[in-house]
Amino acid sequence: MSQDKGMSAKKTKKADFRQIKKRIAEKQQDYIDYGFTRAQDDILKIFLDLAQEYENLEDFYQICIAVPCLYNDIKAGLYLYDNNRKKMRLFADSIKGLRSPPQNAPLYIKRTNETYRKGDTWFFPILKKYCAQEDGSLNDECLFTGLLAISSEQPISDPDRLFFSKFANRIGYNLHNRLLAQQNIDHLKFINNLVLDIEHNVIIPNMYFRHLFNQLRKKIKDVENLEKTIMIMKSSLHMEGGQCQVVIDQVSNLHNDLINHHQELQKQHDNLSLFLESLFRRDHFVQGHLVLRARKCLVEKEIIAPQLEQYAIRLRNRNIEIVMPEDMRDEEIPLMVDVGLLAQVYANLFSNAVKYTGESVGIDGSTRKKMAYGRHYLPDSFGPDCHGVKFNVFTTGLHLDDKDVMNIYNDGYRGLNSASQPGTGHGLNFVKHVIEMHGGRIGYESTDEGNNFYFILPLPESALDEKTVD
Repeated sequence: MSQDKGMSAKKTKKADFRQIKKRIAEKQQDYIDYGFTRAQDDILKIFLDLAQEYENLEDFYQICIAVPCLYNDIKAGLYLYDNNRKKMRLFADSIKGLRSPPQNAPLYIKRTNETYRKGDTWFFPILKKYCAQEDGSLNDECLFTGLLAISSEQPISDPDRLFFSKFANRIGYNLHNRLLAQQNIDHLKFINNLVLDIEHNVIIPNMYFRHLFNQLRKKIKDVENLEKTIMIMKSSLHMEGGQCQVVIDQVSNLHNDLINHHQELQKQHDNLSLFLESLFRRDHFVQGHLVLRARKCLVEKEIIAPQLEQYAIRLRNRNIEIVMPEDMRDEEIPLMVDVGLLAQVYANLFSNAVKYTGESVGIDGSTRKKMAYGRHYLPDSFGPDCHGVKFNVFTTGLHLDDKDVMNIYNDGYRGLNSASQPGTGHGLNFVKHVIEMHGGRIGYESTDEGNNFYFILPLPESALDEKTVD
């Protein structure tokens, strides 16, 4: 049976303990009302035990039709809806067991959420999750999966029909979970194959750009040598200004332009390569979470400054003043950080600064837009003798709404002032995830002039001994 895209796990609200105890009491009363016999209770227990024991999906199909046959003179069939073929198909029955390949069902086999009878056979709907209401009706969340066919030479009583409908519900619940598990396994296989494709088709070809940059650098050197040659020729010919100088100026301008373009391309490539390497590491996909490659670094020089350079033109185009600290450039903060991932933290914060920096009004009534960043040390911020360093990106503008403050780091959440700006609401959640992976924490605080987004990372022991504590 094909997998259904609609089967992805749905987020549900978490129940409190009182609700759970209430549902337990309700289910206890339900089973009293059902009035199942000892033999029927045993059949349900056997089914649930074997459903856990056998992992193979085809074995599960056979369990579904073999267990009901503990009833005398009962024959069973398992019909499932094939989403690809848009047909009902017989996957197993109590006569031949597993049907491989599955057989198309007769035309009288209907796709319905209602129990119905055809001759001596009763058909009980199988749903992807157990969702019968108290009155036995079906709610909107019920998703049809197939039918459990039960036939007997003896009439099937009302209590027996109730039992088989509940048995079909348990088939649906177990089948739903199994297909979700298989979907997750297939998804992981796809991701593992994808990362190999990325490595082969993106990261390795991306390295070829370095070769192209080297070739471009050689051509720049050739132009530089040509410029020198022309100047020597001009000097040896004792020529005045004229055409020779025009050529020299043109070559000199071309040389400078090539150097500038090469430097810009190199910076963009280095930044993109850093992001590709840090996001598409095979370790992330193998472990199922971000895996840090931490090392000591000059935080401002190696992480902040390259990202600020990417956004500086956009900030200035929006008349946003950039205020940089004077005491970070050559400071090797004693942190072990993942340079690539922390660079993306600052990329997200600077990108938001471009979008959301607003005006602030000074004491003298003047207005300005400003973005600033910095750091200061916090003693005991992670407990006694467990110090930290607080990094921040500040922007002028209106304070965040209370609702934004509570949700701004949640995945998919976009602030009340974001309607006119492109985005997915994922950036700050990524920031939160990366910082927490480093053992730190994130936060937000309003100031007199605007908004301060910050994160605090733990320092090694004794790291503050030679630092000035703010």
